[in-house]
Amino acid sequence: MIDWTHWHNEPFLIGGIIFLGWLYAIAAGPLRPWLAGPTAPYPRRHAIKFYLALALFYLAVGSPLDQIAERFLFSAHMLQHQIMIYPAAILFLLGLPDWLVRPVTAQPALRGLLRLATRPLVCGLVYTIVVSCWHLPFAYDYALQHKTVHIAEHFMFFGAALFYWWPLYSPSKDFPPASYAVQMIYLVAVAIGMTPVFAYITFSSDILYPTYEYAPRLTWMTPADDQLLAGSSMKLVGFIVAMIAFGVSFYRWNRATEKAEGKVNV
Repeated sequence: MIDWTHWHNEPFLIGGIIFLGWLYAIAAGPLRPWLAGPTAPYPRRHAIKFYLALALFYLAVGSPLDQIAERFLFSAHMLQHQIMIYPAAILFLLGLPDWLVRPVTAQPALRGLLRLATRPLVCGLVYTIVVSCWHLPFAYDYALQHKTVHIAEHFMFFGAALFYWWPLYSPSKDFPPASYAVQMIYLVAVAIGMTPVFAYITFSSDILYPTYEYAPRLTWMTPADDQLLAGSSMKLVGFIVAMIAFGVSFYRWNRATEKAEGKVNV
């Protein structure tokens, strides 16, 4: 059964998170004068968000939640993915100041590729295709049975989430966020694009993933109840987060319009 006190301490996971944190500390500390200029202050607010993103990522994949998600409950696995896709990915992007990503975004050889890769249409397609394809029964259950594949799945989810949120929270001045109007259209379009996978999971009359069908029951839920909860939470949490982001974009658009009109009136 579950060891509720077990937190993953694999070198690859712990080492990777520590290495990212160390790189950030070096870049924001000793290397800051070369990257941001000699008078640039320490990016305290960015750093808090970045390290919080790392902590949330570890909470998702390193805490006892990972055991429940991998071996017992599909709904717990969905929660695990939602932590990576929403708060962890958003905070990761918000934790990167422009000068920290500029050594990559300012490379002339990469500008064409990055300009294409960061377009809202491409970002939305990458996210929708990656998440949808991994929820195909053979792919999802295969990942549950093979740890290396499961790790790859999680990294792909997180990477796709960074694409998803880039048009709203890009840290780069070279490839900035989309306009507020485009952001709102984009969020609605991605929500529509994700509807087939939501509906497929939620309304399927079959148990889609054998791992969860034959898993020991930790709760009163049957495998069908667990799958319904997973699909419903996938839709509802995704919709709520998207609508909050939609509201923020609308509010900022309205504020920007009011400021522009005020300047014109003056």
